[in-house]
Amino acid sequence: MSFTIVEQAPARMNRSELAVPGSRVELFEKAAKSATDVIFLDLEDAVAPDQKEQARKNIIQALHDVDFGKKTISLRINGLDSHYMYRDVVDVLEQGGERLDLIMIPKAGTAADIYALDMLVTQIETATNRKKRIGFEMIIETALGMQNVEAIAAASPRNESLHFGVADYAASTGARTTGIGEPHPDYGILTAADGDRPRDYHWGDMWHYALSRMVVAARANGLRPVDGPYGDFSDPDGYRAAAKRAAVMGCEGKWAIHPSQIALGNEVFSPSEAEVAKARRILQAMVEAQADGKGAVALDGRLIDIASIKQAENMVRLAEQLNAD
Repeated sequence: MSFTIVEQAPARMNRSELAVPGSRVELFEKAAKSATDVIFLDLEDAVAPDQKEQARKNIIQALHDVDFGKKTISLRINGLDSHYMYRDVVDVLEQGGERLDLIMIPKAGTAADIYALDMLVTQIETATNRKKRIGFEMIIETALGMQNVEAIAAASPRNESLHFGVADYAASTGARTTGIGEPHPDYGILTAADGDRPRDYHWGDMWHYALSRMVVAARANGLRPVDGPYGDFSDPDGYRAAAKRAAVMGCEGKWAIHPSQIALGNEVFSPSEAEVAKARRILQAMVEAQADGKGAVALDGRLIDIASIKQAENMVRLAEQLNAD
């Protein structure tokens, strides 16, 4: 273990994160009653320019009137390059009460972006005597943001999570795709030529590098990595496959741009009973091994050591958190 100890962001369930446009007031109650872990009330891409002001008012009202239960509530503000952003932050924090938990920062490009917003939020919290400190979740969705992802992740003690905004990232990098988080038939490779034998074509994951880099930056700074949207909400199998890939790579959850995707996200990012049972067996086996003065032990034909303990502890902790809720 390094002498540098990484502080972990506040623990929150983040298996599914539902996007709700601030202009669609009829969706607020439905979102509150859904099974999603996190709701982000959106003032950015899902709201037309001529509806921004009213959407802001709608969200302020909802933070007072809607019973969101124990759900984490986030606000996706407009970009720092827009003239809407400062009013998003000032109006909602000053008028929305204490219910808001997080601010989602779109198109985070540099550490200075996070610093600037931190300064503004800190001033508002101090001026209004706010009791609950607002946390930040940043969307990495541009080439600039990916270039600076490590600095962004470390830019503020308010930081809690990094999210992969695949659609804008594709546009920013000039990727030849219009799908949102979906695979592409041209991103693949042929097996080597072998006489007259037919060559197989293997599809690849064109988002693997970007998502993996974001996960590393998040974990190195104690943040939650979260995968972004899957655009085809009529394709549950595609969403599930993308979510499973993200889970294997270390993500804690995935966006839901449609209510039908909530259950899929919760399913994929919740440990199964079999996985939890195995994790508990690993912990018990290590307790017995350590009692015998051993640092490692074999279980079911596989080596178990301290790294295995950490993985098992994380899984058991998540299961206990789910049962507590």
